[in-house]
Amino acid sequence: MRKATLRTLYKNKRAQLSEDQIEQFSIDIANQALKFDKLWDYQNYHLFLSIISQKEVNTDFLLSVLQGKDKNVLLSKSDFKNASLSHYLLTDSTVIKANDYGIPEPEHGIAIPVHQIEVVFIPLLAYDQKGNRIGYGKGFYDRFLAQCKPETLKVGLSFFPAEDTITDVNPNDIPLDYCITPQGVLKF
Repeated sequence: MRKATLRTLYKNKRAQLSEDQIEQFSIDIANQALKFDKLWDYQNYHLFLSIISQKEVNTDFLLSVLQGKDKNVLLSKSDFKNASLSHYLLTDSTVIKANDYGIPEPEHGIAIPVHQIEVVFIPLLAYDQKGNRIGYGKGFYDRFLAQCKPETLKVGLSFFPAEDTITDVNPNDIPLDYCITPQGVLKF
């Protein structure tokens, strides 16, 4: 299927989920992450904070796991003028505020260069069996991932199983290495 069709389909699928389902699926995703041994060999983890209005995976549970394992958690701040992300270390003094698009972000903090990021948890609407993913269509994560080291782990989080194929993948699209769902971890 084409990206535009899948984007609409999965926005509708997420809209059908209840708050209780989102919470349970998000807990299940965090539990699947805990069982994924290879994931915990690193120190610097980039995590997105959930946009509640978009019914995204609630990453609060995964954040608790990361903090419990004493990992460095990095959060992004969006620059809509040049469609880029800057990254900040989450500390006890980090102030989180929703931007004009409802995205929770750090107001400021300790900037971390992209080359230090070892694992990136990636929001998505849909993905296929080759690890190709569909986001909201602005390209923020593709530009960000292109700046990461080649060995940086790219891990999607999804409530749903993979589609067979996304038919209109372009050369700038960066595929996932793994996707964590409530049922398990898929490797691409």
